Amino acid sequence: MVTAKEKLTALIITYNEMGYIEKCIESVSFADEIIVVDSFSTDGTYEFLKNHPKVKVIQNPFENFTAQKSFTLKQATNDWVLFLDADEIVTSALQQEILTTISSKTEISAFWFYRQFMFKNEKLNYSGWQTDKNFRLFRKSKVKFSDCKIVHETLDVNGTSGILKEKLVHYCYKNYEDYKGKMLKYGRLKAIESFYKEKQYNYVKMVLKTGWKFFNHYILRLGVLDGKKGFIICYLNALGVLERYKELKRLEQKNELAYYLVMP
Repeated sequence: MVTAKEKLTALIITYNEMGYIEKCIESVSFADEIIVVDSFSTDGTYEFLKNHPKVKVIQNPFENFTAQKSFTLKQATNDWVLFLDADEIVTSALQQEILTTISSKTEISAFWFYRQFMFKNEKLNYSGWQTDKNFRLFRKSKVKFSDCKIVHETLDVNGTSGILKEKLVHYCYKNYEDYKGKMLKYGRLKAIESFYKEKQYNYVKMVLKTGWKFFNHYILRLGVLDGKKGFIICYLNALGVLERYKELKRLEQKNELAYYLVMP
């Protein structure tokens, strides 16, 4: 276990995560503190967490991923933070590496984790995800979530960063409709982000970037070697890009309509 001076807080954000959150909580039970911020789940997630003896759950309205994670980070009482998504699992080997790392009095401020993507209960070895990594372990006092992004948030680190050897297991794909919903949601949030950065809808870019996303992940990033599941993942990832441009077009039209309505 970690020493009293180097305690660890596990942080998770949730919305309708029953079927995922149970295993996630179990995998971080070694942490000294577990805090979950729930954005008013309707599937029993909040009730499960509220009755869990090791979990402190707080409900907070969801604005975007960066805002929600920034709010959640502020809730931690310990400096060392392990920040997970509800569909991620810490293996026993990774647990040991985490504890060893924070007990070593390292000067490193934040650590990247590589992730093993899971398609239901099968490994997804390619499809663009083989080099995916995220900051998951860091000192609260040395980081902040960047305001530049509202989805696929970026962590600004004051100090050096490192990489842990063991992988975090990511159960990204529960079923077709669930993953499709995620990709469409991410696409719409990216559109809002682009809109506020004054990026304009372009039909040619929409076609080219959607096609490139599929070609890059399925052919160049070897999604074809993942078989049927690789095709599904690459198709839905490309669908998210298409949705981003379609939503950007809708936002521009809505903005133009509002402009004409308020004109004298």
